[in-house]
Amino acid sequence: MTIVDVRILVEGASDVEVVSKALQGLVLGSEYNITISAIIPTTNVEIAKSAAAGADLLIIATDADRVGRELAEKLFNELGQMVGHIERMKLPLGHDLEHVDVELVRKELKNTLVRAGLKSLNVLPEYMELRKQLLDIKGKYDNLANEYEGLMAEHGDLQKKYDELRGEYIRLKQENESLQALLEKKTRPVRIEDAWKALFPAEPVPPEEYLAIAVEKLGLNGKIVVGQGYIFAEDEEAVNELLKTVYLSMIIASDMGKVEEPAPTAEKAGEPVEDTSGEPEEDELKKILSEINTSGE
Repeated sequence: MTIVDVRILVEGASDVEVVSKALQGLVLGSEYNITISAIIPTTNVEIAKSAAAGADLLIIATDADRVGRELAEKLFNELGQMVGHIERMKLPLGHDLEHVDVELVRKELKNTLVRAGLKSLNVLPEYMELRKQLLDIKGKYDNLANEYEGLMAEHGDLQKKYDELRGEYIRLKQENESLQALLEKKTRPVRIEDAWKALFPAEPVPPEEYLAIAVEKLGLNGKIVVGQGYIFAEDEEAVNELLKTVYLSMIIASDMGKVEEPAPTAEKAGEPVEDTSGEPEEDELKKILSEINTSGE
């Protein structure tokens, strides 16, 4: 069982002798499970605070006169929050050890200890209730501590999975952005004029019908769409190749139109000569594209 630390405050050195004499013959350890660890003679509040701090029980032993009562009340108010319990003890008047009834002091000391014990019993039910609440709180704390450790372990696993998923998300996002950019680039229709000028800035833009004929003759239906002044293909390079083919066909058709027809021979002078000078350029373009398509096959 824990020993109760008791300290006694007295007014002066002569009171120390009186109290020490009264303590003789008292077996406080076996009777009350206490020990008198210090008898402090002082009327100074600060010294009293330093000497009494941490005591389980503080006994303020002052004279029974008015000065003694005032000092005891002052010390009681100042030291109340520094010790477990404070009890007042009245010393008989007079400080001459030869004339002081030591037995009376011893009796008063024992009564003081009994009063302190009885007061402790008064708060025992409240103490037991507080102890029960403390044990309940401790049990809940232990459960929460175990739950916290489990949650922390789960949090670590979830954090690891989150980091992995976030890394995968970032990778997929970057891949999606790249695919989206490529998709937008491939599926965006362009104006025929813009596409043509990008390749042949100085050349006049051919009629839309020429491009439609080229698509048909080259077997590109479904792969390249021409209409409403726009051209569309899944692959931008396919558009460029079509425009280059049309440009080449136009150049060839133009050059062929500039070649002079040979004069008819005498033997065939009487035969009718086919007039090709009026053949439309579109028909010539079709022939050329057909030949290009055939040769490509």
